[in-house]
Amino acid sequence: MNTDATEADSPSRDGERDPFAWTFTAPLYVGSSLNPINSSIIATALVPIATGLHVSVGSTSVLVTSLYLTSAIAQPTAGKLAEVLGPRRVFLGGILLVLLGGLVGGFGQNLAMLTVARVLVGVGTSAGFPSAMVLIRRRAADAGLKSPPGGVLGGIAVTGMATVAIGPPIGGLLVGAAGWRWAFLINIPVTALAMAMAVRWVPRDPVREGGPRGFREVADRIDLPGILGFAAAMTSLIIFLMSLPHADWYALAAFMVVAVPTVWWELRTTGPFFDLRGLAANGALGRTYLRQAFTLLGIYTVMYGMTQWMEAARGISAEDAGLLLLPMGAVSALLPRPLASRNLVRGPLIASAATMLAGSIGIVLLTSHSPVVAIVSVSLIFGVTSAVTTVGNQTALYLSASPEQIGTASGLFRTFGYLGTIVSAVATGIVFRDGVGDHGLHTLGVVLVAAGVVVLLLTVLDRRLMGRRDTDQRTGTDDNATSNTTQGEQHVSTTAVPTIDPERTALLAMDFQNGIVAHIPDRDALLERVDNAIAEVRAAGGTIGYVRVAFTEDDWAAVPETNKTFTAVAAAKMMHHQDSTTQLNERIAPQEGDIVVRKIRFGGISTTDLDRQLRDRGIDTLVLSGISTSGVVLSTLIDAADRDYRVYVLSDGVADPDTEAHEVLVNKVFPSRAHVIDTTRLHELLRSA
Repeated sequence: MNTDATEADSPSRDGERDPFAWTFTAPLYVGSSLNPINSSIIATALVPIATGLHVSVGSTSVLVTSLYLTSAIAQPTAGKLAEVLGPRRVFLGGILLVLLGGLVGGFGQNLAMLTVARVLVGVGTSAGFPSAMVLIRRRAADAGLKSPPGGVLGGIAVTGMATVAIGPPIGGLLVGAAGWRWAFLINIPVTALAMAMAVRWVPRDPVREGGPRGFREVADRIDLPGILGFAAAMTSLIIFLMSLPHADWYALAAFMVVAVPTVWWELRTTGPFFDLRGLAANGALGRTYLRQAFTLLGIYTVMYGMTQWMEAARGISAEDAGLLLLPMGAVSALLPRPLASRNLVRGPLIASAATMLAGSIGIVLLTSHSPVVAIVSVSLIFGVTSAVTTVGNQTALYLSASPEQIGTASGLFRTFGYLGTIVSAVATGIVFRDGVGDHGLHTLGVVLVAAGVVVLLLTVLDRRLMGRRDTDQRTGTDDNATSNTTQGEQHVSTTAVPTIDPERTALLAMDFQNGIVAHIPDRDALLERVDNAIAEVRAAGGTIGYVRVAFTEDDWAAVPETNKTFTAVAAAKMMHHQDSTTQLNERIAPQEGDIVVRKIRFGGISTTDLDRQLRDRGIDTLVLSGISTSGVVLSTLIDAADRDYRVYVLSDGVADPDTEAHEVLVNKVFPSRAHVIDTTRLHELLRSA
């Protein structure tokens, strides 16, 4: 792993270096907290800003909506950039933008400058969470962890929830003591601290040969048209939602006009920004997004809707209303860490749905004559909801998103959360438009009961969660992912497998030649599985590629003495290209239009024109089968991954004379570089395409 030379890792209990030492996690926690604290700290400054700039209080709401809108768009964009350009670069760039936003806002002279500042802060703070998730996922893979680093994910959750809870009190103290400009200027010392820690301790991005160079290549890799279309669609959708109940139909029309061609583009482009096919195939990830949106709808309705009701209908002062919600913030901030350290998913998600329903029913039962203890009790229930949903959904996100798309997935996770928040504000505004009273509160309660039912159904009917113990989630295994291969029973994780587009996919059958197949036990069963997989990919419109190893006389003569393996092959004049032993087995013989290449080293790409032929056909996804696992499969996988192909390995379509080497590679090495699936799972992915 390529890390900054100054990074210090503390020793773990077993005497080895701790991959998640405090020096690694501290800057990630600070960076991830910038967005939630900027989202909440502005609340206490809106009235002083209006007074200081001589504008109406209503007009200052643009400072809230501009950050929400910007963040909803920028979070997945930052995640995509982190995947392509490197998380450290994006993380540091985000911190600089927050610093600039703090300066522009702190010295701004009008509402327009403050709005620009909030946009800069929104873009900059959006880099923190997705970049942190990319860094955490890569560190876990480098450390060979089989389960999510629950303690670190819990720390991210705690910093997010804690800063939301302490944002208003901090804002009140700052604005009261030093003026409203410190709602912006506070970013200067915080970003200085974050920058110092990030420069010193965040691992450097690995140097990738052949990586994107220049604006055009970067734009192509991140799918710039898809990002722009997503941004325009999200902007118009949010404007429409925020216009309700007086609907802005022009905004809705703009959304439709932009969304349709954007969806068309994303379904057809290579490497889409918003992988709609992948999301459709990865139902676990889609359900995680929806659970997050519906749950935050409930949590923020309590935070803002109940606050308005307490002040207007119950007659509680603004200060006392804030104090009554402090227990909710404390529970939501303190509970995630111990839960997350256990890597629980199903249990917290069920608890989230149950407490949301219980709290929503409690809202329906509240009246302006209810005792204060009843109000605090309802808020405490939602505090538990907030804590457990953060734990369950964040861990589910980590398990469901593919490693190469964790940045974009994390950004979209936050985007769906913002949508839930915005819908909460819209619902509150609609029910209280004619006055704040018990009837409106009860209407909100009914809405939240409906949302709680949706969250409950998304949880208990989730086949990925049904019947699975949380220990299964901790190891990342899937009950449906067990396959009997030629080497024995394999447990293959399929919780993070993106969709397969047959038109951009090639199944490679490698070294299935007579002389090699003859040395494999159960070769008939292996050939049958591979032959069936070839037939399915071919029927779905995919490409089939065949690789064989064979030599000419010139090839033997060209092998240098430094090559340990192939000098022996050359000396013995083995594997001549015309020998029957080097011919492909007739059971999986090529057909017209298939790719066939001959190699003279282990890998299927390095000594052939396979890469050029694949690129010419628009192939960016490879499904690998072959003999042996420790030879052609291992070499081709690493080479293909370095060339930025999306790689799948058929666990029951590869074999090796060395059973132990096969099991170690399939179960421990390959999953960090490719999606390990079996032929049954391949069938399912092709059917869902």
